[in-house]
Amino acid sequence: MSTQGDDVDYGVKEGFAFGISIVAAALLFVAGIVAVFQGISALANDDLFVIGTEYVYKFDLTTWGWIHLIIGILAILVAGGLAVGADWARISAIIIASISIIAQFLWLPYYPIWAILIIALDLVVIWAVATWKPSNIA
Repeated sequence: MSTQGDDVDYGVKEGFAFGISIVAAALLFVAGIVAVFQGISALANDDLFVIGTEYVYKFDLTTWGWIHLIIGILAILVAGGLAVGADWARISAIIIASISIIAQFLWLPYYPIWAILIIALDLVVIWAVATWKPSNIA
């Protein structure tokens, strides 16, 4: 048997969860925009990036540019689906954010602070999307 207090608590939790999903969509959108800019920068001007020592997982900057550009565009599209509450967007957001984390980890030797920032955004997106339960909203 539920009481009125339980109903209010349930509504607050679901409202908070819905707010988290909107924040996740916004963060995924921002991470996607940054990845697009990162890709465009790598494609347009190879001199912009500082290249350090040799690493095992090395691509040329044009390849990295295309990788970041594609991931960024996909993240923006998934963020749009997440914002309108599409079912496919939740799993897609987790997949795109996970792929982005892997790409940023491999990008660490080139620009570590930039990569760590995007990894942090992607982790928040994964947490927010994974904790939201849209099936409980009436």
